[in-house]
Amino acid sequence: MDRFYKERLQVQKNLIQKSAPLTEVNRIIEMVREELRNLIPNAMEVCILLLDPDAQTYTSPLQCALYETPVDCQSCKRDRPAVQKAVDRKKPVVIQNSEPVTRPDNSTVAVGSECAIPVFVENRVLAVVSVVIQPLTRFSRHDFFIVNDVAEILGTFILTAKRQWETTQEKIRISRKLAHLSPFVPESVRQIADQNPDLLVKDKTRKDITVLFLDLEGYTTLSADWPEAEVNAVIERMFSSFVDPIHRSHGDINETAGDALMIIFKNHDPVTNAVNSVKAAFEIMEQNRSINRSLPRDMDPIEVNIGINSGSALVGMTRFKGTLSTRMTFTASGSVTNIASRLSDLAKGGDILIGEETKKMVQEVWPVYDRGLVALKGVKTPLQVYSMLKKKPWVKSP
Repeated sequence: MDRFYKERLQVQKNLIQKSAPLTEVNRIIEMVREELRNLIPNAMEVCILLLDPDAQTYTSPLQCALYETPVDCQSCKRDRPAVQKAVDRKKPVVIQNSEPVTRPDNSTVAVGSECAIPVFVENRVLAVVSVVIQPLTRFSRHDFFIVNDVAEILGTFILTAKRQWETTQEKIRISRKLAHLSPFVPESVRQIADQNPDLLVKDKTRKDITVLFLDLEGYTTLSADWPEAEVNAVIERMFSSFVDPIHRSHGDINETAGDALMIIFKNHDPVTNAVNSVKAAFEIMEQNRSINRSLPRDMDPIEVNIGINSGSALVGMTRFKGTLSTRMTFTASGSVTNIASRLSDLAKGGDILIGEETKKMVQEVWPVYDRGLVALKGVKTPLQVYSMLKKKPWVKSP
């Protein structure tokens, strides 16, 4: 028995490890299905039936092994008695003498025992794991417990992936609404093309830069309470007001990503780049306050959160090739960019967070406030974080 428990624990650990890099619901379902197929040698097929009405928007059809042509696994066994009983009773169901599976052409496939186990999320049945095994065979206790263990953790996998999908779709929608900002993004590309076209094909080089990330806090809440057109008009006006301060400080708007901007300061010496970035940050905050003051009295303000980091990075041209065109932009890659992004994610309430290197180069110009060591997502060791604003120290989970 102890050996069996160890095996069940190992199955759960394997699933968690394999699901960690996955964000798409379809890939998670396929991974879990394949694992169960391997764990239950006499399984004819494993299906994960999503009961979420919105499932068709974030999943695509998978092929069931019991059919000769591709059939959507989200519906192929939805009406099976075992599945219906599991949903109605909200309990695992095992039918030892299960009815044959009927194909769309009315031909049948004989099966053995059938198991259906509901997947719960927040006390709601989100999906059902359905397993049919070969004729004249039965589910063992080992098989049942393995399927039940997988069902217990599958709900979290699917819910996380669905939320990731929803977030991505929201980012895409905002990006499309802010498409008029695209003329500002490739400013470096146009300058290089005018001054020295040969640089367009040159490899990236290492350079001391400062990177500023900003994103908007409060957009989601505002969208839930106000018409989409009014919210987008406010966001567009706010983002447009940031362009001049950024250019005045010699920053280059590198990328737009929904409600976020990435700006690179690379044209001067390291200290000047850092000072210019903080100068731009203060002007952006002032523009943000001005627009918030002009909002209707019953509209909640939208805060700008900023993360700034300085250091050495590989900078140069990057090409994004699509089916219709190729877009070029000047990008910076490496830990400098990653940490600036994480600082932006960490900030809240309209704060300006900076890294250690930026702090060293601007502390003679402005007061800097220590926020202590903070663990940033994707960064191995905690980093010292500072703020340009005199606020009460805080820590936001990465």
